[in-house]
Amino acid sequence: MAGREYQTDVALLSVTMTEFRGVMHFHSWKAKTFSGDDQIYDVSSFERDGRTRSLVHAKIDEMGMTAAAATAMKVIYTFRPRYLIMVGIAAGIAKKDIEEQMYGDVIVPDVVWNYSSGKFVNPEMADITFGDLGFLPRSTSAFIPEEILPYLKKAVSSPDNPCHAHIGPMACGSTVVANRNLLDKQIYSQYRHTAGLDMESYAVVYTANHATAPRPTPIIVKSVCDFADSRKSDEYQRFAAYSSCEFAKFLYEKILPMD
Repeated sequence: MAGREYQTDVALLSVTMTEFRGVMHFHSWKAKTFSGDDQIYDVSSFERDGRTRSLVHAKIDEMGMTAAAATAMKVIYTFRPRYLIMVGIAAGIAKKDIEEQMYGDVIVPDVVWNYSSGKFVNPEMADITFGDLGFLPRSTSAFIPEEILPYLKKAVSSPDNPCHAHIGPMACGSTVVANRNLLDKQIYSQYRHTAGLDMESYAVVYTANHATAPRPTPIIVKSVCDFADSRKSDEYQRFAAYSSCEFAKFLYEKILPMD
């Protein structure tokens, strides 16, 4: 792989149709396919510092970490992007004494961790219990590269930032959560400062960090569409998808280094 270089400036990933429509709103796209690959890629461009920069998007065809990892790896090997940015919706679960969250607020994690990894045991063998079931967590973490964090912080605090954004840990698991009891027992007990919850981010960051060189810099931009409780609904998903894409666009058009 010696001598390989980045071939695309920015690659975007989405999952749901609501997220897909949010991505499509901000640029003019042209669909592209390759022989032997059933994935549809959307290609476009944007202007930055007087230069035209390349942009590609791929929609993951189902929720969850397996599909996210597979699609992310295909995008990396096909387009060799400098940045791999996942946009979309998430549950806002920041504790109120740490961060006040509203619908549409953007979460940009510095670390993503897999809360669903562990072992189910008898309750007397575990500190985390659900009735007659115990859980021993074996959580794993994937980190956003340290060198990009100052740019994320700059974007969050910029007066030109169009969104309210928060940097903090993102929890990732294989199921949709609509119960605060699970948050207290399985998430806050491990990462009290966790700001968001989704189903794909860990796989995207892990894939980017373990790809062959040149590795893309992974960035997760998810917006709050609910709060992982019994009131969970789809009412604010469109708004959250829009604000996520808007902040991502601000990042790659104004903040992230391209050269």
